[in-house]
Amino acid sequence: MDLGKPEASGMRFMSLLHPLSPDPDNAAPIIGLDPGLAKAGKVVAVVVTHNRFAQLKQTISALLAVPPPYLQGIVVVDNGSDDGSWGWLSGVQDPRILPLRHSKNLGGAGGFHAGLRAAVSLMDPDWVVVMDDDGRPDDGAIAAFHQTDLSGWDMVAAAVRYPDGAICEMNRPSRNPFWSVGAFWATARRGRSGFHIDPAHYADDMAPVQVDVSSFVGLFISRKTIDLIGYPDPSLFVYGEDGLYTLAASKAGLRIGFFAHIRFTHDCTTFVARDRAFSEIWKAYYYHRNLLHLYRAAAGFWFWPVLGVILPKWLWRITRQKHGRGRFALILALAIWDGLWGVRHRSHDQVLRLSAAHRERISR
Repeated sequence: MDLGKPEASGMRFMSLLHPLSPDPDNAAPIIGLDPGLAKAGKVVAVVVTHNRFAQLKQTISALLAVPPPYLQGIVVVDNGSDDGSWGWLSGVQDPRILPLRHSKNLGGAGGFHAGLRAAVSLMDPDWVVVMDDDGRPDDGAIAAFHQTDLSGWDMVAAAVRYPDGAICEMNRPSRNPFWSVGAFWATARRGRSGFHIDPAHYADDMAPVQVDVSSFVGLFISRKTIDLIGYPDPSLFVYGEDGLYTLAASKAGLRIGFFAHIRFTHDCTTFVARDRAFSEIWKAYYYHRNLLHLYRAAAGFWFWPVLGVILPKWLWRITRQKHGRGRFALILALAIWDGLWGVRHRSHDQVLRLSAAHRERISR
C-alpha cells in the first residue's frame, strides 16, 4: 500500500491549490515557542472542510482559543466549498492560520493528504493534530496533550464524544482482532465491542491504552510517524483513510495510545439520528469499498473467511431498503467489486453519476 513518502512527493500538493490560495512563501510566521509550556514541542492542527460553514466557524473558534504556545499553527484545507466558507476563512486575521483551497472536493482523504504535506513542509511541526470541520478540541485538550508523558508513543488518540457527552462510536479506537488471540476470541463472542476500546476506559483517570486503529478526529501524529510511513492515501476519498493509515503505522512498529483525559467533541451529521443511516447515498460506495480495503489489510490470510461472513450481511441490507433499493444494490455491488479488485481510481464524479439520487436517504 503506497501511502506517499514525503521525500518522493516533495511539494506536489501545491499544484492542487486554487489560484486564490495564499502564497506559502509569504505566510505569516509561526508564533515563537515557549518551551516551559509546550512540552510536546511544536503542535500544528490540520482541519479539512467542505460546505459546513457553521461547523467550521465553531472549530476555528475552538482552535484559536488555544494559547499560541500550545498550538503553533492551523492549516485549514477547503475542499472547494461554495457556501461562503472560503471567503470567511481567508479573511480571518490570525498569524497561526494558513488557509489552503482545492478547486474541487477531493474528500477527507485528499484533504488530509494535502493538509499534512503543507503542515510538514511549511511549519516543520513535532506533532500534527487532525480533525474534521465538525470535530474540535474541548477546552484544555491541547494543553492536556502537552502535559502528558508521551514517552514511547508515536500517535495519541483523544477520547471523542458527541456534544451530549455520549461516546462517538465512529471515532472509537480499536485493536486489530487478527493480531491477538485474546482480541480475536473477544470479537467472536462480543462482536464490535470485543475489539474496540471499552467504554470504561473513557474515564479521565484511566491509564493510556495501546490501540492499533484510530480515526482522524483528535489524533495527534508525531513527525516520526510521518517521516516513516508518509501521508494518507488520497484515492480513498472518504472513509477508511484514517483506519488504513493508523493500521499501517501499527504494522510498522509504531505505538498508538488512547488517552481518555484528552477530549474532543464530534458534532457529526454523516449518519442521521445515529440510526446508522447514510444522509447521502453515494457515501455508501466509499464506506463499503474502503471497508474491504481495511479488512484485507487487517485480516491478512483471514480476509476470505471474513468476507464469507460480512458479504451476506451487506447483501441482506438490500432487502431492508425502504427507498431506492435498486440504486443501493448498484452502489453496493460496485463497492464490493472495486474493493475486491483493489480499485481506487474511480472518480468522485463517476460515483455521483452512478448514485443518481445521491441525496436519497438509505438505511443500513
